[in-house]
Amino acid sequence: MHPISLGFQSALHALAAEDGVAGATSGLPWPLIILGVVGLILLIIFYFIFGAASLWIRAYTSGTPVSIFAIVGMRFRQINALVIVTARITARKAGLDIPTDDLEAHYMAGGHVMRVVTALIAANKANIALTFKQACAMDLAGRDVLDAVQTSVNPKVIDVPAKESGQQTIDGVAGNGIQLKVKARVTVRTNLDRLVGGATEMTIVARVGQGIVTTIGAAKNHMEVLENPKSISKTVLESGLDAGTAFEILSIDIADILVGENIGARLDTDKAEAAKKVAQAEAEQRRAMAVAREQEMVALVAENRAKVVLAEAEIPMAIADAFRKGNLGIMDYYSLRNIQSDTDMRNAIANPDQTKPDRPQN
Repeated sequence: MHPISLGFQSALHALAAEDGVAGATSGLPWPLIILGVVGLILLIIFYFIFGAASLWIRAYTSGTPVSIFAIVGMRFRQINALVIVTARITARKAGLDIPTDDLEAHYMAGGHVMRVVTALIAANKANIALTFKQACAMDLAGRDVLDAVQTSVNPKVIDVPAKESGQQTIDGVAGNGIQLKVKARVTVRTNLDRLVGGATEMTIVARVGQGIVTTIGAAKNHMEVLENPKSISKTVLESGLDAGTAFEILSIDIADILVGENIGARLDTDKAEAAKKVAQAEAEQRRAMAVAREQEMVALVAENRAKVVLAEAEIPMAIADAFRKGNLGIMDYYSLRNIQSDTDMRNAIANPDQTKPDRPQN
């Protein structure tokens, strides 16, 4: 054996002896351990190289060469190399040359690489101007870029009102008070230039519904709308309701118009009922005021009667005082009593049911 090998083995045994670990403990000599570690490292390297090699061969045979070092680098950067290579091959086969770095950047940003590539292919086949940068911006903004391209090629129909709203119809009231219930269908096409930052379908639904209500309300008679439903479509289309949205309105078709309630008559009835309640409240107020006034008058009469009683109570005192001063004679007194008796008799004859009033005793 070579002297260097002997020296190396002696050094290993010395290190094992110092650490208290004997070679017999593991049952394996140190050269085999070192060989196992080297084999494990080679196995890991082979795993990365073999996986990268299979993708490299796939890309090379597809006419879309991708550097094997780039594939290995994707693995270390935790990028799904299969997705990137497949997307690049798919784009290249469709006549699009998208750099690998751009695909990796979009993947690391959280985008859907294959969806973007598929959308670009669909746009290219339909002669729609769409760049990779625009498609990535749409995808990262949360838009379904593939659906947007498909809608640009094949316009979609939106129901107004939307089924999710729970409404069955859009209701409007004409000038004569008749309610009309309308269902409409709006055909739209995606405007890719306004997809990022543009309003969604719900804005289209809300604006069309507003236009329908406005058009019905502007009609003097509900028959005008029933005779010419196109007036609704024409008015709404001329309003430019797709401004600021991600769609372009192609047409608005009135699917159905139903005659609803006579809102005007119901409002008039409610108004009359309200006026009736107001009149009743005012009448009740006047009645209460009259009752209060009557009670005031009763109290006033009682007060005045009490004053009369008080005044009559002073008469005997005045007569007595007149006797003492010699201003009233006995004959004058009897004449006064005769007059009082005659007056009481006449009152009893005139009012037989009336109780005889109490007179003070003179």
